[in-house]
Amino acid sequence: MLRLLHDSVQPGRSADERTCPPAADPLGQLIERALAGERSAERTLLITVGPGMLGVVRRVLGARSADLDDVCQEASLSFLAALPSFRGECTVVQFASRIALLTALGARRRSRRRMSHETLDEGEAAIDLAPTPAERVEAMRRRAAVRALLDELPMPRAEALGLHLALGYTVSETASMMGTPVDTVRSRVRRGLTDLRDRLLRRPKLRDLVGGKP
Repeated sequence: MLRLLHDSVQPGRSADERTCPPAADPLGQLIERALAGERSAERTLLITVGPGMLGVVRRVLGARSADLDDVCQEASLSFLAALPSFRGECTVVQFASRIALLTALGARRRSRRRMSHETLDEGEAAIDLAPTPAERVEAMRRRAAVRALLDELPMPRAEALGLHLALGYTVSETASMMGTPVDTVRSRVRRGLTDLRDRLLRRPKLRDLVGGKP
């Protein structure tokens, strides 16, 4: 699995990458109105980007997370608070996705610190009790393992992996969203994947769960 992910950031991919469109984003005017204090513009922005942000938070926390609603609300507030920093280097939807990702990653790390006495195996065992088909349980356990591994990475690497591999943005799009050079993002993704492989090598059970040899 990780080998396939690694292949997705090889130099050959760059020819197919799209840069974030510099053309005026139709939501850009809403941002200007929101920054001017227009509440209706804020509401319209949240209604527009909300479903996408919810999808990002679900992918990071898991659809059954008890913290889903709270983190989505936190992400929405963070999005509004971050509007003054929006420079138009990517679309508003992409900007919102990044805010949602960072908020969800931060929430996972806070939760991990609060529950540091629990092991990953104990958390996964609870998933086994869910009344779902075996294939779905296995997929849930696999995603939980990958999320737990991402929690251990430095935030810049986890963010780059989340945007590029989990959310499917190209390296160029990820660089625009992060305000970081393309080569830096590519390096963070590669180093992040190396970190994940190293951790899997030290944890045979997780390695088998995620997908065999790293």
